[in-house]
Amino acid sequence: MAQEDEDGFIYLVDRKKDVIISGGENLYPVQIEDFLRKHDKISDVAVIGLPDARLGEIATAIIQVKEGMELTEEEVQDFCLDMPRYKRPRKIIFADVPRNPTGKIEKPKLRSIYCGESVVAQQNEIK
Repeated sequence: MAQEDEDGFIYLVDRKKDVIISGGENLYPVQIEDFLRKHDKISDVAVIGLPDARLGEIATAIIQVKEGMELTEEEVQDFCLDMPRYKRPRKIIFADVPRNPTGKIEKPKLRSIYCGESVVAQQNEIK
């Protein structure tokens, strides 16, 4: 997926299958992940969409805390106050972020762990 800035430059922001559609808004996980990585207690983070009856999907952050540090959900939510409200993760999960040998986040694995099967697969079954 791409976005165009006010000067007409086009930037690739995320893969189509990773885009979260929440309440009619398109959320790009990489933007949320980049923001959360700025927190000094976060070692790694992955953002996925989980099914939600009202919004369709909700942004969920899987956060890996730096070794020897503690982080609460409240601290994360307070940190996210600088983000637009619709982009803030609605659910926070503290766990390891799986990566493949090339360093890419294994989002299909995270989706299978936290929502049983890929949200993308569920959407494709509807069509």
